[in-house]
Amino acid sequence: MSSCTSWWVYVVACDSRLYTGITTDVARRLRQHRSGGSSAARFTRGARVIELRYSASVGTRSLALRAEHRIKRLPRRDKLALIRSAPAADQLLQHLGLRPTET
Repeated sequence: MSSCTSWWVYVVACDSRLYTGITTDVARRLRQHRSGGSSAARFTRGARVIELRYSASVGTRSLALRAEHRIKRLPRRDKLALIRSAPAADQLLQHLGLRPTET
């Protein structure tokens, strides 16, 4: 994979639950979650409805992992507020207390 590949952080709704993950291709990853197969996250397997609620291209894999971790630690109400406000990537990182890395 190229070093200039952009990594995304995303939030999907799985029935009544929220799942946060990272990927380089949101559409592909959403198809994998919906397939319910071995490439789907254990969390999303068996969900009847899986819908993308938010995604942002944050740059490096390291930054995406840190953003994912911080989003996962948010209370549900804050995750829902994040989805409603749909901040641009730079605003998301600022909200999470992260700084974009130089490429």
